[in-house]
Amino acid sequence: MPYTHHLRVYPSAEPLKRTDQLAWKLAELATDTVEPTAEVTDMVINRVIDNAAVAAASLTRGPAVAARSQAQAHPYTPGSTVFGLDAEATSSPEWAAWANGVAVRELDFHDTFLAAEYSHPGDNIPPILAVAQHAGRDGRDLVRGIVTGYEIQVDLVRAISLHKHKIDHVAHLGPSAAAGIGTLLGLDTETVFQAIGQALHTTTATRQSRKGQISTWKAHAPAFAGKLAVEAVDRAMRGQTSPEPIYEGEDGVVAWLLDGPDAAYDVVLPEAGEPRTGILDTYTKEHSAEYQAQAIIDMARALGNERPELRDPANIVSIVLHTSHHTHYVIGSGANDPQKYDPTASRETLDHSVPYIFTVALQDGGWHHVDSYAPERAQRPDTVELWRKVTTAEDAEWTRRYHSTDPAEKAFGGRVEITLTSGETVTREIAVADAHPLGARPFARANYVAKFRTLAGGVLTDAEIERFLDLAERLPELTPAEVRELTIVAAPGVLDTVAAPTGLFELGRA
Repeated sequence: MPYTHHLRVYPSAEPLKRTDQLAWKLAELATDTVEPTAEVTDMVINRVIDNAAVAAASLTRGPAVAARSQAQAHPYTPGSTVFGLDAEATSSPEWAAWANGVAVRELDFHDTFLAAEYSHPGDNIPPILAVAQHAGRDGRDLVRGIVTGYEIQVDLVRAISLHKHKIDHVAHLGPSAAAGIGTLLGLDTETVFQAIGQALHTTTATRQSRKGQISTWKAHAPAFAGKLAVEAVDRAMRGQTSPEPIYEGEDGVVAWLLDGPDAAYDVVLPEAGEPRTGILDTYTKEHSAEYQAQAIIDMARALGNERPELRDPANIVSIVLHTSHHTHYVIGSGANDPQKYDPTASRETLDHSVPYIFTVALQDGGWHHVDSYAPERAQRPDTVELWRKVTTAEDAEWTRRYHSTDPAEKAFGGRVEITLTSGETVTREIAVADAHPLGARPFARANYVAKFRTLAGGVLTDAEIERFLDLAERLPELTPAEVRELTIVAAPGVLDTVAAPTGLFELGRA
């Protein structure tokens, strides 16, 4: 049975044993040698494929190019591979984790888990994989490390809201990635405890990265957390200690960044020896957009295909999406961000504008990770006119379902009400995305492989696509040498289509 850890603030005058601290409990979870179930291992393989798919599609995009050039400025042997480059061109593991993490997150197109907090648990994979390659670990060790990263992130996300206090969600990623690396390397509980504390301490930042005019930092934030997790583990292995109690201290995270000195949380964790199944509760994306928009895209494309007249702004008085608190206030009109209605807004901003996303999916009858965000698409006059008729409204029932702990009723969709100039009202609702485990077309291995083939097409050679898939689908059996080959190499000439920017690390070079 799961174990419930009660988390609260302890004044300095009230001692808290190290073994009773949340960071210690997480470290114990990471150092408990539990073998993953077959179902969990299968899902790890799916997510390794998913990460590579979205990274392939990002290789020539600005943030990925910049991060890759930074990694190239830090060559290292043995080191770790960098997506896009030959496997022999290795970089220091923290910089490889950085570059690969940016490539994975750039399109906001990989997996998600939503509960008290938001997360993309696949962000754990780049730092854990980078350390596995550098340290010469095999596929079994890699799988176990990834399982820990997912489990701890899911457990923290279920219990502790960060966004409520405008703290970015990567504050749960630093500890989970550090713990996953600890499992991978077989470190002792004390070392993992210190690494978790340092990773948490260094990865707390505000949510301004996801507010207003959203910048390229959105892709870098989780990669930065992964990079810091690698560095935290390195320091902890060298005997360096972390602030403690990091969560519970009177000047700690809970007291000053979260719910305050009187706060309390219940964090549910697996018991010793209990399988870690958190990854099975996560879900990937069929569309390149914020997860709360996934079901909305499916609903909009169906409506547009069934009722083409809804695509013409001349026929529409208003469109109101009744949805959850999060969807309304973070990616809806409740955010009060004028940028969400700006045709010249950045791709990162449009990705977080459900009024824009609904409009384009309705008009186009589908969604494309590049074309749907193109400036000429966002600035099309009939799109702008219709877009500005779309608003969101919080609905208490959709908010309740969003936070439900019952998987059968947990929902991330909403109900749309479209008022036509004819006086007719069209309504439609959807609870979960088509690709969700409870959706119309749940993603299975074939879907992950198809997503990879689609996004990697034209970026990787056919032979490279097959080589990577062969390795990924044999993940638990891979030798250390094969783990070092678990990367994607761009087709000849692809990376040459974009100029790599120079920065501080190139100064002074001959």
